[in-house]
Amino acid sequence: MSDALEKIKRGTNEIISVEELERKLASGKKLRIKLGVDPTAPDLHLGHTVIINKLKTFQDLGHQVVFLIGDFTAKIGDPSGRSETRPIMTDEQVKANIKTYTNQVFKILDRAKTEVVYNSKWLNELGINGLLNLAAKSTVAQMLVRDDFEKRYKEDQPISIVEFLYPLLQAYDSVALNADVELGGNDQKFNLLLGREVQRDYGIKEAQVVITMPLLEGTDGVRKMSKSYNNYIALNDSSSDMFGKVMSISDELMYKYYELLTQADLNVVKNMHPKEAKSALAQEIVERYHGKEESLKAKEYFNRLFTKKDIPNDVEQYQIESGEMKLSDLLVKSGMLSSKSEARRLIEQGGVKIDSQKVEGDFVIKSGESFILQAGKRKFKKIIPNWQGEKV
Repeated sequence: MSDALEKIKRGTNEIISVEELERKLASGKKLRIKLGVDPTAPDLHLGHTVIINKLKTFQDLGHQVVFLIGDFTAKIGDPSGRSETRPIMTDEQVKANIKTYTNQVFKILDRAKTEVVYNSKWLNELGINGLLNLAAKSTVAQMLVRDDFEKRYKEDQPISIVEFLYPLLQAYDSVALNADVELGGNDQKFNLLLGREVQRDYGIKEAQVVITMPLLEGTDGVRKMSKSYNNYIALNDSSSDMFGKVMSISDELMYKYYELLTQADLNVVKNMHPKEAKSALAQEIVERYHGKEESLKAKEYFNRLFTKKDIPNDVEQYQIESGEMKLSDLLVKSGMLSSKSEARRLIEQGGVKIDSQKVEGDFVIKSGESFILQAGKRKFKKIIPNWQGEKV
């Protein structure tokens, strides 16, 4: 096996087919490697980077990577793995999410060597005749073979016609881009294979090779990493939050993170003490997205906070300007949490402390004394009431 193929195969779920990929690599041609991402949320997380890292492998090998932003298909929503129809997104929602995508992806990919495209460019121009021609490339029976559609059909759950069109539109992207290889999660296999068929229907003899990657479990170690499951590590997380979240995963899951998110020698990792290995993993991931200095600070912060069990000395201050305030309002206004519902839920779960003491209930803060407010394991603020003229 060539070194290039060995690097590509690391961590993959399936390659269809290895023989075709070997032939393409041996041709000496600069291959076009496609990855499509629908901007359905503003933040990318480490689960997304599993595939982006594989894209970077191809880029480092000298091939042309194409990062496709599905601004058209995002409005439909990929039905893969869904038990119900996604709500259709507005243009405004899609545009807002796109703004952060390229900045985040170029923390991994080389901006100068990456072709960024938007599928609205060709899908808007497809027209009704083009859409009918594309729709004729597949059948209802073929669509109902896929597990999620089959399950919903048997359970008498609605499947919209537009959801049938999604895999065909994704497949047409591969035609428009003349992709040699397409990457995706293992839940994307049906869509990616359909891309091979549609390419052939449109006269592309050397259809794309399909490479699927395993889905990365989130910090709960059970479900795939997702913002909707609140088990994700976002690329835009602060360095301390990112470090702490990596340290919270199980030892078993840590080895999968090493395999899918790093190039570390797994034999060396397995000979390390799990705590040492996990700390090294957290430091490497934080350094990649925040820089070495921030990774060292995050490690020091974590060790001080969780190993020594003390509150950090450099806690940010927040000054209350009114005479009294509900605890849930304070948690939101101080920037510790994003919504009152999240604040109330964390209070009910016992995740909020004042001066290291767990609070019970969403009470009104009336005291004129300063105190340390803690939300969850890693968020602290020194609260300084100012309604009695206290100087900060």
